[in-house]
Amino acid sequence: MAEGKINQTTRAVILAAGLGTRMRKADDGAALSSDQAAAAESGVKALIPIDRPFLDYVLHALAEAGFTQVCLVIGPDHHQLRDYYGTLKTHRLSIGFAVQPKPLGTASAVAAAEAWASGESFVMINSDNYYPIEALRQLRQLSGPGLVAFESAAMIAGGNIDAERVSKFAAVEIGDEGRFVRIHEKPGAAIIRLLGTPLYLSMNCWHFSTKVFDACRAIAPSLRGEYEVTDAAQYCVDQLHETFTAVRFAGGVLDMSSRNDIASVSAKLKGTPVEL
Repeated sequence: MAEGKINQTTRAVILAAGLGTRMRKADDGAALSSDQAAAAESGVKALIPIDRPFLDYVLHALAEAGFTQVCLVIGPDHHQLRDYYGTLKTHRLSIGFAVQPKPLGTASAVAAAEAWASGESFVMINSDNYYPIEALRQLRQLSGPGLVAFESAAMIAGGNIDAERVSKFAAVEIGDEGRFVRIHEKPGAAIIRLLGTPLYLSMNCWHFSTKVFDACRAIAPSLRGEYEVTDAAQYCVDQLHETFTAVRFAGGVLDMSSRNDIASVSAKLKGTPVEL
């Protein structure tokens, strides 16, 4: 496939190299099983057990949406993830790995998957979010780069994230014909008024061409000293002249960021069939 070409990809990159700082933080109010507490202490959110590891449900959603190839971007010390998914028997998904040598941000994690992508486009998601199958399907079927823009009220109604937390998420500015313009991190009241209603949010659910790897190499660190995938996407738009489509979606995302999220995510996923 020619560089930068996108044609209903079947590839997905999952960012799983995070340090799990919030998940490691003690929370006496979180009702956890002993297995869940041990997984939380390790910081590997993908392996939080809900009958089976949380990431299994994320992978099932990808398979249902039509993906067949998955790359887990992990850290050098994430032996548990490699041991489990490297030996897991699957018939719908092929699971590979890429290693992010140092925790330098989400764009650094994406860059680690360049060899695995093999010159093809791919969808990128977080390992600590469970996304609706239909949102993933629509993103996969785009004929060019894009992201899912989640409608904020539907996020509150259908996910496990309350209104206060949702208000702190990154807002998506959408232009004419559904064109992605930019991400506004932690938007204030003035920006929210400018964007109007309904308000759309980014949950790091992207469709990239291979041009994103050039962007990951070109961007500077953010103010917090990390290379951000949102900056790489903006570079693709502003400097590489790619058009990103914003897929407007009314539905909730389940977020597994902290120990306090485990019970609510467990309640919503309990009994969900998994076929990988």
